[in-house]
Amino acid sequence: MNLDLTEEQKLIQQTAREFAEAELAPVAAQLDQNGDQQPFFDNLRKLAELGFMGLNVREEYGGAETGVVAFSVALTEIARACASTAVTLSVNNMVCEVIQAVGNEAQRQAYIPRICSGEYPAGAFALTEAGAGSDPAGMTTSAVLDGEDWVLNGSKLFITSAPYAGVFVVWAITDKLAPKGKGISCFLVEQGTPGLSIGKQEEKMGQHASATNEISFSDCRIPQSALMGKLNDGFRIAVGELAGGRIGIGSLALGVGLAAIDCASRYALERKQFGQKLADFQSTQWKIADAYTELEAARLLLMNAAFQKEQGRSFARAASMAKLFASESANRVCYEALQIHGGYGYTRDYPVERYARDARITSIYEGTSEIQRLIIARDILHSLS
Repeated sequence: MNLDLTEEQKLIQQTAREFAEAELAPVAAQLDQNGDQQPFFDNLRKLAELGFMGLNVREEYGGAETGVVAFSVALTEIARACASTAVTLSVNNMVCEVIQAVGNEAQRQAYIPRICSGEYPAGAFALTEAGAGSDPAGMTTSAVLDGEDWVLNGSKLFITSAPYAGVFVVWAITDKLAPKGKGISCFLVEQGTPGLSIGKQEEKMGQHASATNEISFSDCRIPQSALMGKLNDGFRIAVGELAGGRIGIGSLALGVGLAAIDCASRYALERKQFGQKLADFQSTQWKIADAYTELEAARLLLMNAAFQKEQGRSFARAASMAKLFASESANRVCYEALQIHGGYGYTRDYPVERYARDARITSIYEGTSEIQRLIIARDILHSLS
């Protein structure tokens, strides 16, 4: 079994690391603390120019076509510097992939190159609703065919990149009489479409530079051609794409966790208490050893899930395992890193407080840790029945 990255994957990882260190790290604290988002948009454009907005997208649509493993390692490096940029990168790649997978040729040509090139700063994935988070099949947003148009009504919550997304992938009920989850379809809605409104930006605990908003549809008319995939087949599409998105969020969590323990380890080599460095205390050494061990295990789970997806195998269980373990580990590691810093870790003088805030959401979005456990257990028990 060969666990080494290929030369191309190593090059992508190195490119991502160098970009993160040179462009993202110097402005990450600034983006977290104030409302000037211009550096954020500048870096999204630069990442698009490097080909990072379509890493698993075919070249004919403007993608880099480097595969899922490359996507995972690149996202980890980006997240080590700026989680807000990393989540935008993850969602953009997910939007491109879902359009590539189930969109028709006209839809692929219309939207994927715009996201990959940076013409659209972002794409958005509009699934969650106020009453349909962990249970997306319980959505109430509807789409009714009226002449040559679909008419959308309803709202979506916690939509990443909503104010500046060029296109939204939107799920809505198209058959109210169908069993739960069976009458849902998937649509492409362009920014600026009449009847589409962007609500206020959420004031979040972390990942401040990445906008998260409610969006609403009020008699929003879109052409019949906006339907993506088969009618009433949208829930299956959503479930499949969420599995892939979990590899992205797990990779993001891994990057934040690595940044936190790297920072704490350097601090332990400098800070002295009781006449010796913190790094000389066994209690500190054990925290560091446990943290890097957990994160290495998370990395291997992510590589396994990414490889299975890249090979076209069933990967949903592996993705849920990887996302669950990586996100929970990142949260534990960030708090241990903060503990190593002591009181300083609770201040903005050091970045570990930001890492702890940025990591917290990774065990919630793209499916909570509780949902991941349900998915894993059900898959295991089904395979044994």
